[in-house]
Amino acid sequence: MSTIERHTPGTVSWVDLMTPDLEGALSFYGSIFGWTFEVGPAELHYYTTCSLGGRRAAGMGKRPEGAAFPSLWSVYFDGEDAGQLAERVRASGGQIVAGPMDVMDFGRMLVASDPTGAVFGVWEPKNHTGAQVIHEPGSMLWHEVNTRDHRKAADFYCRVFGLEARKLEAPGIDYMTLHKGDKTAGGVLQMNEQWPAEVPPHWMAYFAVAHVDASIAQVEKLGGKVQVPPFDTPFGRQSVVTDPWGAAFTLMTPSKLPDQSSG
Repeated sequence: MSTIERHTPGTVSWVDLMTPDLEGALSFYGSIFGWTFEVGPAELHYYTTCSLGGRRAAGMGKRPEGAAFPSLWSVYFDGEDAGQLAERVRASGGQIVAGPMDVMDFGRMLVASDPTGAVFGVWEPKNHTGAQVIHEPGSMLWHEVNTRDHRKAADFYCRVFGLEARKLEAPGIDYMTLHKGDKTAGGVLQMNEQWPAEVPPHWMAYFAVAHVDASIAQVEKLGGKVQVPPFDTPFGRQSVVTDPWGAAFTLMTPSKLPDQSSG
């Protein structure tokens, strides 16, 4: 079991969930992923560190009462200078949603949206360097922005984070992968006519599991829903699900571990 000490700037280093029922979410995700939890203080909205084998895997917080945003999983790119990246976001056609702001001595955070409307975060690490485990069952595996204009979105992320976009040759979809040197930062998927019109552009967090079908059976048993039944891809078997409070995420059993760590 390896422990990641620092992620490559420009790649996703962290994911977290904002939920209206933190206690319920701890029970749900603990059963799905085998996580243990360290619940934070009230002044931090009980922000909780989810760990796998003693290593940070993800975060959870209680969504503030009356918040305008739904319960959701968010992705955060590692950034060496959140203030400088905020300027790049603006210069590249994005918008700042919140920050940059200091989070105690853990790091500095920025929340922004790309020109197509997908919201993402930036994390400038200090004492908290992001996920210490990836690509293992129960940890983050992949990150993908689903958008109505995948070329515009890909160009934005390349400009902001110094990434390179490469077209993925796959039948029936328009897809690009984003790269930082020999690391893969994520994917960009064109939302086509099969997507309901009311679904906005968004980032999707993928989590690795040992057996997708067994995991989605557990999801349903615990009150979650299967939104996209399991299907096979060249990269593994996957399924899109929502937790009991509506937050969507993807479960995947990879055919092989990614050959480019995001760490």
